[in-house]
Amino acid sequence: MRQRTIGHGRYELQPLARGGMGDVWVGHDTRLDREVAVKFVRFTDGVPENEIVRRFVRESRITARIRHPGVPAIFDVGTDDGKPYLVMERVHGISVSDLLAQEGRLSIDWAATIAAQTCAVLTAAHRESLVHRDLKPSNLMLEPDGTVKVLDFGLAVALDLAGMSRITRTGQNVGTPAYMAPEQVLAAMSEPRTDLYALGCTVYEMLTGQPVFTGQTSYTVMNKQVGERPEPVRSLRPEVPPELDALVGELVEKKPEDRPGSAQEVYERLLPFAVEVGPIPGVLTPPNVRSPVRMYATVVGHAFAGSVGVPETPTEDAADSRRTEQDERPGPGESGPTPFRGPITRDELEEARADAGELATQTRYREAAEVLAAVAESAAETFGEADDEVLTVRLELANVLFEGGDYHAAAPAYEKLVAYLVERDGRDSELAFRCRAQYAECQARLGKTEDAVTVAIDLLEDLDRVYGGADPRTLDLRRQIGLWQLAAGRHGEAGSTLRRLLDDLVLHHGERHPTVPYVRDLLAGLREN
Repeated sequence: MRQRTIGHGRYELQPLARGGMGDVWVGHDTRLDREVAVKFVRFTDGVPENEIVRRFVRESRITARIRHPGVPAIFDVGTDDGKPYLVMERVHGISVSDLLAQEGRLSIDWAATIAAQTCAVLTAAHRESLVHRDLKPSNLMLEPDGTVKVLDFGLAVALDLAGMSRITRTGQNVGTPAYMAPEQVLAAMSEPRTDLYALGCTVYEMLTGQPVFTGQTSYTVMNKQVGERPEPVRSLRPEVPPELDALVGELVEKKPEDRPGSAQEVYERLLPFAVEVGPIPGVLTPPNVRSPVRMYATVVGHAFAGSVGVPETPTEDAADSRRTEQDERPGPGESGPTPFRGPITRDELEEARADAGELATQTRYREAAEVLAAVAESAAETFGEADDEVLTVRLELANVLFEGGDYHAAAPAYEKLVAYLVERDGRDSELAFRCRAQYAECQARLGKTEDAVTVAIDLLEDLDRVYGGADPRTLDLRRQIGLWQLAAGRHGEAGSTLRRLLDDLVLHHGERHPTVPYVRDLLAGLREN
């Protein structure tokens, strides 16, 4: 059997499987004497790109912060012969896709139980601003004790270069057509409710034994995801409770805003159906074999590790057991480097910025943010909020938070910066424009696409007034507004935005402008749906 060694001899590997995004190997960590799984990302043209590798490392770090029994632990990340790889916990069990192939369809209680456990994981991930992007039955692993593991966090995003990837029709697919939300198909964009759409497609398949949509080609399936409504679950399986049927229907709504508001909400609505699960011969260990994590989705003491909102707390110890690093971890500046007390010197400020910059180049964004946050307030008190270096530190902090995927913290950081800059330099400050654009981007990545559109349209008026309609900054923002309108399901407005943009691009820059074919592809997708 073909074998290989990576990590300077630390990991001894054997091939296991090939998937859409990469190869999976199993092996042995010789240093810690444990079994591991190693996943290599595969690139379309077989040639790695520095930007993809950087983003892969970045997302791997974010994924590693999730502490939840339903997420395989990440042990290491690296590159071998230019290809990035992830070393993680080896998961044993059966994928839900294989389980469906074996069983045809699942019992109602098992479908709800698997979905509820998946929602528990998604809640922990979405809290870290991490969207899966490729949730599907083959990425859900049912272990022998009944635990569901959600696989491949961080891998899809390595290929989803925000603002750089082409739409799914013409570039590399980020997602699987049978589980892709309309905003992925039309605009190659993902947010937390995009995962909920994929979950809805998965639950539909678990209950009915068939995908939401089928077709002879991936292109046909993607068109149906955008333009057709699925047959109700109860029309294919009448014994499914109406409430569960309604929930699945909400999950696969075309507009993100029409779907449930969060994975936690879906989890709570699934719980009444995740009871009295029966045996699955040959898949699970017998129920009388005790396991500390058995069926954590149906036992409150284990149900929502890493989240909040569990309807009852059996014991104080059980509540403590649900606390995770995310609950206990302070935000940037509250841990790590001790904030400066009293005046800070210019040299100290410059040293802190240099340290943070070095950390950021190593994709250690959380540590970089802690360094910058530790000095920001003292610098403001010492030199004043209008000081150039103070504003630079605040900007670097906001950028590091953004690059580290902490959009919850980055959004208010950019918003505060805008206020400081407008007060000092006036409303037409170029840096204030950039921060407003970044604030809108944060809103979009948090799933607040409507808010992002509102902020961006307000910004567009100012850009057009200051720079004119032919300026690249103005044109780029118009393109982004069109994408966000698509993602929000506002297809008519998106079409109008993009058609006017295309006319202006051709008028001012000609057919050879690189954005022209991209916008044409977007409009073609709209016309076909």
